[in-house]
Amino acid sequence: MRFKSQETSGFTVYAVSGINTVSFAVDFEDQAAKGLLGFAVERYDPKEEERYFMYGQKVFEYAAEAIEKNAPISTYDHPVQSFVWDDFTAKPGRRYDYWFHPLRGKPKNLDRSAPPIHIGIETEPLFTKGTHDVFFNRGAASSQAYLRKFHNKAPDKQPTKAKRQEALDWLSRNLDEALYAFIDQAAAGDTILGCFYEFRYIPALEKLKQAMDRGVTLRLILDGKDNSYTDKKGKFHEAFPLEENRRAVRDAGLAAAQIHWRTNNANDIQHNKFMVLLKGAGGKPMEVWTGSTNLSNGGVHGQTNVGHWVRDETTAQAFADYWKILVADPGSAPGDNRKDSRRKRADYRNDVMALGAPPAVWADIPKGVSTIFSPRTGSKVLEMYVNTLDSAEISGGVTLAFGINKAFKSALVDNDSNDAVLFLLLEKKDKPNPRSKTPFVPLKASHNVYKAWGSYLRNPLTRWARETDARGLGLNSHVAYVHSKFMMRDPLSADPVVISGSANFSDNSTNSNDENMLLVRGDLRVADIYFTEFNRLFNHYYFRSVVEVMQGKKDQAGNGAADTSASLFLKDNDEWLAKYKPGKLRRKRLDIYSRMEGTRTL
Repeated sequence: MRFKSQETSGFTVYAVSGINTVSFAVDFEDQAAKGLLGFAVERYDPKEEERYFMYGQKVFEYAAEAIEKNAPISTYDHPVQSFVWDDFTAKPGRRYDYWFHPLRGKPKNLDRSAPPIHIGIETEPLFTKGTHDVFFNRGAASSQAYLRKFHNKAPDKQPTKAKRQEALDWLSRNLDEALYAFIDQAAAGDTILGCFYEFRYIPALEKLKQAMDRGVTLRLILDGKDNSYTDKKGKFHEAFPLEENRRAVRDAGLAAAQIHWRTNNANDIQHNKFMVLLKGAGGKPMEVWTGSTNLSNGGVHGQTNVGHWVRDETTAQAFADYWKILVADPGSAPGDNRKDSRRKRADYRNDVMALGAPPAVWADIPKGVSTIFSPRTGSKVLEMYVNTLDSAEISGGVTLAFGINKAFKSALVDNDSNDAVLFLLLEKKDKPNPRSKTPFVPLKASHNVYKAWGSYLRNPLTRWARETDARGLGLNSHVAYVHSKFMMRDPLSADPVVISGSANFSDNSTNSNDENMLLVRGDLRVADIYFTEFNRLFNHYYFRSVVEVMQGKKDQAGNGAADTSASLFLKDNDEWLAKYKPGKLRRKRLDIYSRMEGTRTL
């Protein structure tokens, strides 16, 4: 939901609420900001009858030695020196009141006389009976919060059973609860059609077994491709995820008759992660669970992931029709000659494309929710994705788990400050590949493109302590940070577009792999949830990406890593306002909020 405060002494607060995250921006008149040291942010929760000042990260330098490393810092004495700020601690379906108190004076003698700016907000409920519910896991095992709460130890290394469960709940942040709720709603006589790449998260498999035991028909398509190999050192690597899927199916007690192993098109990935609920003896498709979440411990608790629940009969029918194609294990079979292989693969693509033509450009995306399935022939779908991001009028964002496709680079490299500001959240830094003969195309701030990537604080940094990551916790071995696959076009407009699913916005994900994507247009609730969660993740990793770059730079004398401490303390005057001059990233982010549509005042 979107909110706007009354103007107070030259300041206006804007807010966008998701489920657990609220993103704020404070627009200001230049005169009002003079001498400003920042804002002390106060929150009131009427339900809990709690009123207190929120916590921040940075402190004034004078207090750094006296405050314990990594300790929470109240904004009452160490204000937020930013006009864009987020509250990641909100609860679903709550009313909150916030007061932004402008502080002036000196760090040791703060002037609190200015009137606060009040804004009331409501967060989105976790579950609804509407068309869409969206669930993000924490996706931030690499954080000071995980260090404070769980001492950088893996969930299974926690000292007690209760603490282990607390760590898992913190990391999942209701994603597992929502997954279970989708399965639990199935009653005797209903059917669940499932299609999964990784299928080895035992708690979810046990939920499916329970559904089967109460009379739900269960039919599952699982990745069964044998990609085992022996490396150059003679070490054998078992097929993944086939062997782990097989063990999990056996351990959960699922019957062999319920499983359809997807073996054809052996060099491509059966990358789907969806379920369709069919109601009653007639098997009417009613609801869909989809998104980026593999059924694995790391999928639920480690890397960033989203689960998207759709209650729409047309969408459910589309997924059921796609499932019916996949259950026949289409494509090239092992042992086929080249001619038969090409024919079978072409037939498979044609069957998928017959499910529906994709929009040519973003403007052709219909209002409401629609679907795209893969594999397909040609580049039209990828071109549409590129067009959707590149044609944004105000802002856009995308998560890219496996790098920036050349089609995006070709389209975005000619952008400039007059174009929409775009944010790219990557698994790892975009940098030249020394083995590639293709010239490297960097996307920069001059293209109005800003990038963050998965990283963590590997060393103590002033008052920040060393962190771990999902690999260090044993949750993920490959993609450790950003695994979600979604895109937003003008998310705070009156006509937002969100694209989300299993596909990685790549050539393989559109032309080769089994994939599915949802296209949601004009749904402000969906856009607000995705926007606030993208904001949370981008901001989290942007700071760590900057630190990674700065610590990797040599000083002019070549004596080691550059010093980053100067920017990690609060300024003791209003010099920080210079970061909000026109053309600066912070000003661009602020303008996104001040231009948003559909606001209301509580």
